[in-house]
Amino acid sequence: QVQLVESGGGLVQAGGSLRLSCTASGRTFSTYTMGWFRQAPGKEREFVAAISWSASRTYYSDSVKGRFTISRDNTKNTLYLQMNSLKPEDTAVFYCAAGRSDIMVTARFNRVNEYNYWGQGTQVTVSS
Repeated sequence: QVQLVESGGGLVQAGGSLRLSCTASGRTFSTYTMGWFRQAPGKEREFVAAISWSASRTYYSDSVKGRFTISRDNTKNTLYLQMNSLKPEDTAVFYCAAGRSDIMVTARFNRVNEYNYWGQGTQVTVSS
């Protein structure tokens, strides 16, 4: 079992940057595929980015590709999301999630129901 706690959200102007962190408890963080998802008001939770347990593979949604970077530090049990060139449409609650390692191999990393553990979320608001 793993518990996840996000931090780093806030209010930023369009074009600005934020770095989100997700700290995990437990000794098995390094075995999980990790993902970032977001949910805007009135919308479904959507995939943002995912990273394999070894950090050798990363995937992004088309809407954030080239602007966001996912990374992890297994020695610190921490997942990161560097967000640059933020847009008002990026405004949402951002969640980190942990899933089995094989969801990266079977290309299920972008599916909400493939992740077993979720953080409580952190609000990101981008003003125009």
